[in-house]
Amino acid sequence: MRTISDLQGTFELSNGVKMPYFGLGVYLSQDGNEVTNAVKDALNHGYRHIDTASIYDNEKGVGDGIRESNVDRKDVFVVSKVWNNDQGYESTLKAFDDSLERLGLDYLDLYLIHWPKGEKSKETWRAMERLYEEKKVRAIGVSNFMQHHLEDLLTSANIVPMVNQMEFHPYLVQQKLIDFCHTKGIQYEAWSPMMQGNIFDLPQLKELANKYGKTVAQIVLRWDLQKGVITIPKSSKKERIVSNADIFDFELSETDVQLMDNLDRQQRFGPDPDNFDF
Repeated sequence: MRTISDLQGTFELSNGVKMPYFGLGVYLSQDGNEVTNAVKDALNHGYRHIDTASIYDNEKGVGDGIRESNVDRKDVFVVSKVWNNDQGYESTLKAFDDSLERLGLDYLDLYLIHWPKGEKSKETWRAMERLYEEKKVRAIGVSNFMQHHLEDLLTSANIVPMVNQMEFHPYLVQQKLIDFCHTKGIQYEAWSPMMQGNIFDLPQLKELANKYGKTVAQIVLRWDLQKGVITIPKSSKKERIVSNADIFDFELSETDVQLMDNLDRQQRFGPDPDNFDF
């Protein structure tokens, strides 16, 4: 298990960049005051990792939140993603520039391909490699890539993706994919760690919450980190943002980590990467 220290702790990516292992996701947070205040509250509480995407339509508010916080830009790990309609070589380069403009930033810390799109993603990846080589982004990666998507991408890639952001929770562990990413030096990252709210209905997690004196959310987020998986729970409420981060004063036993692993049903609450082309 990697060292888990505090809210500003990091996992080191394959290129040496240190990525905070705990961040704020802003999916469905409305642009304007809602997302700006969420980002500002998170950063002022100690978060150092903010995850957005062009399709979220809130990059401007995210940038405003960073600027209005008490934290310097250089200390914030900012992530965005290229959407499906923008995939391709030239269109990815433009999409990246558009994201930077909306964010009001001059570089990103991590840029991801949001969903796999076969041959088109290979063109997209060439553009990502160019952005990385030109130092416009500190790290590049993918999201929602299964093993066969990764293997296909690697047939033409010069740079191995540094991150793979996947739906990950106790009902969808995908340990074989985690292990494959590990062998390739690809950092695994979780989206939807709360199973779109369904996590709170699991009796096993309620029992663990009572055992450790924590909330169900805190149990799941601690499990993520002990699995070596970066996690980005989303919330626009200050009290939830603060509560989610209160996971550094306890440790799940190996038995309880395995108990949660064993809940795996290969059940998705989000789209299937093999059948998604929105």
